Amino acid sequence: MNQDIANLSPTVIWKRFEELNAVPRPSKKEERVIEFMKSFGEGLDLETIVDSVGNVIIRKPATAGMEDRQGVILQAHLDMVHQKNADTEFDFETQGIVSEIGEDGWIRAKGTTLGADNGIGVASIMALLASNDVEHGPIEGLFTIDEETGMTGAFKLQPGVLAGTILLNTDTEDEGELCIGCAGGLDTNIEMAYTPTPVSSGTALKISVTGLRGGHSGCEIHLGRGNANKVMNRLLWNTDQIFGLRVGSIDGGSLRNAIPRESFATVVVDTEKADQFKLHVADLFSIIQNELIRTEPDLTVTIESAEMPNTVMDVEGQTKLIQSIYAAPCGVIRMSNEMPDLVETSTSLARVKVEAGTVEIQFLTRSSVATARDDISNMIESVFRLAGAQVEHSGAYPGWKPNADSQILQIMKDCYHELFGVEPLVNAVHAGLECGIIGSVYPGLDMISFGPTIKNPHSPDEKCDIASVAKYWDYLLATLKRIPIR
Repeated sequence: MNQDIANLSPTVIWKRFEELNAVPRPSKKEERVIEFMKSFGEGLDLETIVDSVGNVIIRKPATAGMEDRQGVILQAHLDMVHQKNADTEFDFETQGIVSEIGEDGWIRAKGTTLGADNGIGVASIMALLASNDVEHGPIEGLFTIDEETGMTGAFKLQPGVLAGTILLNTDTEDEGELCIGCAGGLDTNIEMAYTPTPVSSGTALKISVTGLRGGHSGCEIHLGRGNANKVMNRLLWNTDQIFGLRVGSIDGGSLRNAIPRESFATVVVDTEKADQFKLHVADLFSIIQNELIRTEPDLTVTIESAEMPNTVMDVEGQTKLIQSIYAAPCGVIRMSNEMPDLVETSTSLARVKVEAGTVEIQFLTRSSVATARDDISNMIESVFRLAGAQVEHSGAYPGWKPNADSQILQIMKDCYHELFGVEPLVNAVHAGLECGIIGSVYPGLDMISFGPTIKNPHSPDEKCDIASVAKYWDYLLATLKRIPIR
């Protein structure tokens, strides 16, 4: 535990955050953090339930005089996105996150994601459950699993378990904003087979696309950041037209919900043309760098000698792959007509893996309009089916329709203004929140999502603003005091 962080104000949150960050909690491997939360609840002598899928529910009775208030469900997800820089040695399955305080007032991790998404939310709920001096009505801590790679916990939540009528989701990442809606999403998984072809001559080279910012493919898709898979494919498409290169392997991106920051490819070119090839890639890099200079100042493309691969892609399979990726949509597709500056529909080419006769490709398409989401997914399917690929859609989850007449929204708007003297921003986000899924299981829940300021989630640049956590905590406590009578 970093004691300096644990001693930050409010200590009741930062101490719990450091305890949580000591527990490895990758998506789909949450056994240790589930047991951690179970022990936490039982250690407080609170009713603690672990459901069939691993969600943890901890109930705490109202404080004296607040028994007649509506029940509040405080919700956060236990898992975190695991991303690290290429030069960082770290095992997410065995090591706890190493965080540090920056001189600029932000908390970061050393070369990895921080886990503030959604660890600060988890820690704040833990602090409430453990408190002896906070006024509140009946509360339930709902800690879901696998939010980042499929929202399995929310999908498997059973009706009849939760008693509250108000849900406060803690997974929004801009202090001063109240989220009242979110996008739905759909995964598209693509597989292509190719014929591995022996190679006996030529020069093997490794192309590396690195230095991109990456980030959340919902919250940050509108920022114009580069997609490493698209950048790599552009290099391959252009150089293949001139040099007739042969692809040995590609490994780009890692997570379905993160904008890919890095991509690596091994190619074979005629030895006589290797120097020209390098110069041409350098020219292409200059062009792409100029296009992205405002959003990706650290973009780097390097070429180095590589070990000759045993096989390369056959010409037909390689052509189909490169052409299909080039043709497939990626990025913002449409802006919302309902809310200014909100992305309605987008898609992100999250993963490209070429190895041993198999190509694996993954897209995540998001939209607040389900039919638009499906339309773009079908567009992607059509492109790759023309190339003979197998395409499957999975993991569809619903959006969350805004309710401008929400009672808890009005309470929280008034409360924020009284505390801080300004109006909070009310918006919706182009990201998947569990509210939409939970609301489909518990129709009629009055829901808000809010939280402290977290920047660059889903990337090793993730950071959390220390001052915003204190404001978030004060706001949360003030809100609980104002929960209306049943």
